[in-house]
Amino acid sequence: MAELKLTLVVACALVDADKRVLIAQRPEGKTLAGLWEFPGGKLEPGERPEQSLIRELHEELGITVSEPCLAPLTFASHAYETFHLLMPLYICRRWEGTVTAREGQTLAWVRANKLRDYPMPPADIPLIPHLIDLLM
Repeated sequence: MAELKLTLVVACALVDADKRVLIAQRPEGKTLAGLWEFPGGKLEPGERPEQSLIRELHEELGITVSEPCLAPLTFASHAYETFHLLMPLYICRRWEGTVTAREGQTLAWVRANKLRDYPMPPADIPLIPHLIDLLM
């Protein structure tokens, strides 16, 4: 079996005061377009996961998150056809600013027990039970 390149991506479950989780739909033209995912992205060289997530949340959603507000919840490890994805999932309940779709993505605030109603990439699906356990 050929070795797959390991890709490290970080994601965040933003949780609002009503215990809803923010998900974003991948826009047309991107890999896995149309699927729903937790906000986040790839780490830049030399970046820690928390730094990457703070940067990505600002770029994608226009919000400011401080590192103490990010709590690691779980992670996904999934072999896609051409790479292996390792994705820590953080939870965040406090941020500054208004969540805004800055990259053409559609956003939805969803109850944890309704996340399965939204088609997601295979790596994201095993994260759902952890959010249900935490928020329901």
